[in-house]
Amino acid sequence: MDVSRIRALRGPNLWSRHTAIQAIVSCEGAEVAIAHLPGFEARLRERFPELGDLIPSDHLDTVSMAHALEFAALGLQAQAGCPVTFSRTAQTVETGVYQVVVEYTEEDVGRLAFERAEQLCLSALDDTPFDLEGTLKELRELDEDIRLGPSTGAIVSAAVARGIPFRRLTQGSLVQFGWGSKQKRIQAAETSFTSAIAESIAQDKELTKKLLHAAGVAVPYGRPVEDEDDAWVAAQEVGLPVVVKPQDGNQGKGISVNLTSEEQVRRAYRVAIEFRDDIMVEKYLPGHDWRLLVIGDKLIAAARRDPPLVIGDGRHTVRQLVDIVNSDPRRSDGHATSLTKIRFDEIALARLSEQGFTADSVPPRGVRVVLRNNANLSTGGTATDVTDDVHPELAAAAIAAAQTVGLDIAGIDVVCDTMHKPLEDQGGGIVEVNAAPGLRMHLDPSFGKGRAVGEAIVGMMFPDGDNARIPVVAIAGTNGKTTTSRLIGRIFEANGQRVGMTSTDGVYIQGKQIDNGDCSGPRSARNVLMHPDVDAAVFETARGGVLREGLGFDMCDVAVVTNIGLGDHLGLNYITTVDELAVVKRVIVENVAPTGTAVLNAADPVVAAMAHHCQGDIIFFARDRMNPVLATHRAQGRRVVHVERDAIVCSEGRRKHRIPFAGIPLTRNGTIGFQVENAMAATATGWALGLSWESIERALAGFVSDAATAPGRFNVFDYRGATLIADYGHNPDAIQALVGAIENMPAVRRSVVISGAGDRRDDDIRQQTEILGEAFDDVILYQDACQRGREDGEVIGLLREGLANASRTKHIDAITGEFIAIDTALARLRPGDLCLILIDQVEEALAHIAGRIAEA
Repeated sequence: MDVSRIRALRGPNLWSRHTAIQAIVSCEGAEVAIAHLPGFEARLRERFPELGDLIPSDHLDTVSMAHALEFAALGLQAQAGCPVTFSRTAQTVETGVYQVVVEYTEEDVGRLAFERAEQLCLSALDDTPFDLEGTLKELRELDEDIRLGPSTGAIVSAAVARGIPFRRLTQGSLVQFGWGSKQKRIQAAETSFTSAIAESIAQDKELTKKLLHAAGVAVPYGRPVEDEDDAWVAAQEVGLPVVVKPQDGNQGKGISVNLTSEEQVRRAYRVAIEFRDDIMVEKYLPGHDWRLLVIGDKLIAAARRDPPLVIGDGRHTVRQLVDIVNSDPRRSDGHATSLTKIRFDEIALARLSEQGFTADSVPPRGVRVVLRNNANLSTGGTATDVTDDVHPELAAAAIAAAQTVGLDIAGIDVVCDTMHKPLEDQGGGIVEVNAAPGLRMHLDPSFGKGRAVGEAIVGMMFPDGDNARIPVVAIAGTNGKTTTSRLIGRIFEANGQRVGMTSTDGVYIQGKQIDNGDCSGPRSARNVLMHPDVDAAVFETARGGVLREGLGFDMCDVAVVTNIGLGDHLGLNYITTVDELAVVKRVIVENVAPTGTAVLNAADPVVAAMAHHCQGDIIFFARDRMNPVLATHRAQGRRVVHVERDAIVCSEGRRKHRIPFAGIPLTRNGTIGFQVENAMAATATGWALGLSWESIERALAGFVSDAATAPGRFNVFDYRGATLIADYGHNPDAIQALVGAIENMPAVRRSVVISGAGDRRDDDIRQQTEILGEAFDDVILYQDACQRGREDGEVIGLLREGLANASRTKHIDAITGEFIAIDTALARLRPGDLCLILIDQVEEALAHIAGRIAEA
């Protein structure tokens, strides 16, 4: 078994809507199922017993090694605690070669699981040991290390439930919600609204106390100290007992409370100085430790925090009791779980000493042994939800504290006896205001019910009904994608929206190119959705990107499929038939939002059939109003776009809207059929999005297919009285459409300049010149700059074969170099002639043509 070409499908893809790892797996002895490998299945189950539920034991004659790898990769992740359920193995056209797809929730974990699954299968095959326990531990630790923590995870889950898209920007907790101009970001419990100044104030505990005191909020008295001696002086000033803590600390690090002697104060100072340089001493307030969570202008949750402790049983030592408590699966070393393991450090030993215990003491049954004075969860404390018990005046004080500091999300630390009374009535006070507070104690308290904290944060960031999405249009098909994309972009612009667009020409933001080359893949789409100046996104969605990585978005508002051609990259990536190609192209249709629309070419049966895979609405378009698919749709009172005499007609039930061809210069008064179809698709998209007819018509009227607006898309020039057309058509369907358009254009003599893409099938290359040989008098063949795996002269040889039976072509030249071929064709032109140049290097070739026209 050989595993190769491992890819991460990071968005909706050919196989499912799940993120997944995809690999090509080649199996030796391809016809031999694992049932015919003596002892293999038993050894595999012995090494991974839980695999038994995945492998169909009654159909082992159909299970290959590739299937075993699939089940192992999925099973290892599932046993490591990852919520994965989807996997699939598919035979390719090559005997013994499979595509294996396995869902993941964290890409690094999915990749590691694939590696370990391969090792597991080989160990069963070779009868060598496999460390299952170590592998699962490795996967769990990696997953805990890189997955979102409880706080960030709860906010993300709440956003997903609201239909708000998200993207993780780092391996940490920085997450973007929403797209384009509607985006906002969080980092744990910090948001785009969190003020840097407010955070700075919250970190300065002395300044925070001054502001709260000035606002009439109860706070304990204290001051910063210079050194250990000054700490004892300050303790005497405020009166014992006291608290010693870093002035800008967090998570309870370096805090010591209820200090009643000089020795304790000095020791506490030495502990605190290890965490921060600025230390303060303040009056200790008796009572319980409470955390109140304020989000916006509301108190959302409250919890009583208790310090880490163990309860004696008369048999185990303190150290053993701590180990027993830490064995709780809810406890971990970090913040990945609801509780943190109790630390057994110098502070814990000192607190034991104060109670007359050591680590090896055996406390009597029922005795509570406290291991720390502070009650932070990050040091092993526990939390009990008390949200429903908070007195209104106490809640108001907490909200006032958050607003005084200026925080949108704040953890307010309160010390008092009870939540049932105002602070002033019980001598309590607010001891800290924390920015970016931990949410674990409220989401999953040790006791009591969890609170909808994530929902509250998302609700503060995005009002009800706001899903933070901008309109997204995805366009797929063999021909017309780029022109249709640009037309749709113009419609958005006419509606006053800032447009981000990806295409085979590059990435454009508000009409400015920010990246060049073929940018029709998911990475470019994600970059556009991250741009803050984009109000609407238009994505040309190529087959290659979908196969390589999936889509760059989870859902689109409109999916446009222009057509499916016979010569569109068939034979690549195990896509050998039009039906298989259609499955790839329809991925955008399958991922239309429930409230969205698919715009489909009714004249293409393969495209029309995609309607059954759309969960949204359908608009069909076709030039022929009597097309059976379109006519049936229209008879049902649903939306269609077609041609009626001299106009595009948009029809729904009895309502019609006409857009005359005279107002769509792209179509040359309706004579260029494929441009009519592009205009219909764009019009249908604007209609689907609810944009005004005025915006749609203004965009169509202002769009001219010249080298500046749509480079390489039927760009027409005048050269010394001859008509020159430059186009990027590079497959038989595009060639046929171009020939159909040119037949309506008068010419004395017709010539064509053509090359062929080396990565196409031989028949597809021949077919291009077979079509051209019936429509052009002269043909100039040239060799591409990149042969894409072909030998020199091989492509030209295939193009010549296509012209062998040409009925019209009388003169054929073969030339090395695109620009030389162009110059050769231009030199032969006479007034009234027509020349079609099928360009390869779009920008360079158009610049070359422009230069020759300028010289003329």
